[in-house]
Amino acid sequence: MSLATGRVVAGYGNMIAASFDTSVRQNEVAYVITQDAKLKSEVIRVREGVCYMQVFEDTRGVRVGDPVEYTRDLLVAELGPGLLGQIYDGLQNPLPELARECGLFLKRGVYLPSLDRNRTWTFTPVAKIGDTLAAGDVLGTVPEGIFTHKIFVPFNFIGSGEVTYIGGQADCTVDHVVARLKDPAGTVHELTLKQEWPIKIALRHYEERLPPVEPLVTGCRIIDTFYPVAKGGTACIPGPFGSGKTVLQQIISRYADVDIIIVAACGERAGEVVETLREFPHLPDPYTGKTLMERTIIICNTSSMPVAAREASIYTAMTLGEYYRQMGLDVLILADSTSRWAQALREMSGRLEEIPGEEAFPAYLQSRIADFYERAALVRLADGSQGSVSVIGTVSPAGGNFEEPVTQGTLAVVGAFLGLTWARSNARRFPAIDPLISWSKYLEQMRLTLDKMDPAWIPKVREAQQLIHNGNEIKKRMDVVGEEGTSLGDFILFLKMELLDGVYLQQNAFDAVDAFNTMERQVYVFTKVIEILNKRIDAKDKEDARNLFFRLTALFRNWNSSEWRSENFKQFEQEINVFLER
Repeated sequence: MSLATGRVVAGYGNMIAASFDTSVRQNEVAYVITQDAKLKSEVIRVREGVCYMQVFEDTRGVRVGDPVEYTRDLLVAELGPGLLGQIYDGLQNPLPELARECGLFLKRGVYLPSLDRNRTWTFTPVAKIGDTLAAGDVLGTVPEGIFTHKIFVPFNFIGSGEVTYIGGQADCTVDHVVARLKDPAGTVHELTLKQEWPIKIALRHYEERLPPVEPLVTGCRIIDTFYPVAKGGTACIPGPFGSGKTVLQQIISRYADVDIIIVAACGERAGEVVETLREFPHLPDPYTGKTLMERTIIICNTSSMPVAAREASIYTAMTLGEYYRQMGLDVLILADSTSRWAQALREMSGRLEEIPGEEAFPAYLQSRIADFYERAALVRLADGSQGSVSVIGTVSPAGGNFEEPVTQGTLAVVGAFLGLTWARSNARRFPAIDPLISWSKYLEQMRLTLDKMDPAWIPKVREAQQLIHNGNEIKKRMDVVGEEGTSLGDFILFLKMELLDGVYLQQNAFDAVDAFNTMERQVYVFTKVIEILNKRIDAKDKEDARNLFFRLTALFRNWNSSEWRSENFKQFEQEINVFLER
C-alpha cells in the first residue's frame, strides 16, 4: 500500500488540519513541508476526510495548500547501546549534536539520529546458529559503561525465527547486521544493535508482574523511614512553586539505590534545566565513584520549547526506562513536572474543541495519568531475573491547591504521596515534605523486607507518626491559649515532636554527611530517637524542659553530621547513651 499524501487545509497554533488521498492511521507520524523546513507532527484525530495533527515545531510560515507526507509509522523511540549519558529533547533528538549542527539557536525541521552512527561496540553473541528465537530474546551483549547491554530480538518481531547467522565483532556500529533470523515463511530478517518501539505502547515482554516489596532507598530520612517508595512503585511530589520540588528530585536522583536514572524535564524553566545540565556531568556517583551522568539519561523539553513535544517527552522517558528494565536493571524515572504535561493535554484538547472537564482539562485526563503511572512495574523476566521501573513525578498545583485535577488524578493511582507545603518551606524545614498530609501505601506492603531490617520497624514508625499528629494538636492549642495555658506534660510532648522533626525529619542537603543516610544508619539513629521519645522526662518546669531538648537537638544534629562509625560519631553516641541511662 502506497503512503498517503495530502495538503494543509487549516491551522490553529500548532494544530494543523490536512487532507489525505488514501488512508491514514491514528497516532502516525506525518511531515508538513514548508518552504524552508519539514516539520514533524503526529495525527491525533481523523474525521470526515480530514486529519488533525499536532506539530512538534513552531508552525510559523505554514500555509494552506502546503504538502503533507504521512509515514504510517507511530512515534517511536530508538533503542540500543549509547543511550546512557545522552541529553535528548522530547522527540529523542540529541541536543548536544543539534547544538553543533544549528549553533546557539535550534532550527525547525532538523532531526538527528538518536544513537551515534559512528560509535563502535564490541558485540558478543549469546544465541547460536540454529536457535529459535522470538521477540525479546537475547541475541548477545555489548559493554556500555558499568553495565552489560543486552541486544534483543526486536520487540515488534512477529512469531519466531531460526538463527541463520550471528557474528561477534569488535567494531560494530548500531547499524551493523549482527544476526539474521528466518521465519517459518522463509523470509530472512536482518537484525542490528538498534531497534525501535512506539513510545505510547507499554513494553510488556516479561513473564510476570510482581508486587513491589523492596524499598527504593533515597538516602532521605523522611522518605525512607516514614513514607517509603518501593522499587517498581510510584510516588507523587506535589507542592507550590518555590517549595523545593526540583531540588528534592535532584537529591533523589543522586542518591537513589537504582542502576539507571532518567530525568524528564517536562516544561521546566530553562534556567532550572541548564543548572541540571551543568551539574550532572560533574556530580560524583556515590555508588560507582564515577560521574553520575554515566548512568543517567536526561530528556529536556523546557517551557520555551514547542508545547506539543511536552506530551511526547514523558512517554519517551518511560520507553527508555522499560528498555533498560528488560535487561534486569532497576530504573528510576523522575518526571518534573507532570502539571505542565497536563497543560499540554489541555491545550491540545482545546484546539480539538473537545468538551472540557474540570478546570478545562480534558475529560480523559485521569485515565492518561493512570496509563502513565501504571507502566511503572517490578517484573520477572524470561531468564528469571527481575527488573523494575519506578516513577516519581512532581506536580505544580497553582497556589499549592492540592484539590486541583492533576494532583487528585495523580493521588488516585500512585503508591506514595510526598506533599510539600509553603509552611514547611517558609519555616526552612527541608525537605519541605509535610508529615501531616503525606502517606505511603508501601509501608505495610514491604513488611517482610522491613522486618528483616528491624522486627519492630513498622510499629516504631507508626508510633513516631502518631507523635507528630499529637504534638501538632498541642501546638494548635498553644497558638490559641499560649504556652502558659499548656500543662507541663503536654509541653514535653510538644518538645518531643519538635525534637523528632528537627533531628530526623529535617536534613541538610549541603552537609557532606547528612545529605545521604544509608538504611543501616537510619535504623540505628531512628532507634535512638525512639528510645529518647519513650523516655520519661523529669523536668522541673517548662524552661528546664526546653533547655534539655535544646541540648538534645544540638547533640543529634552534630551526630547527623559525623561520619558513620567515626570517632566523632562514637563520641556523640556515648553522650546520647549517657542521657538514656539517666
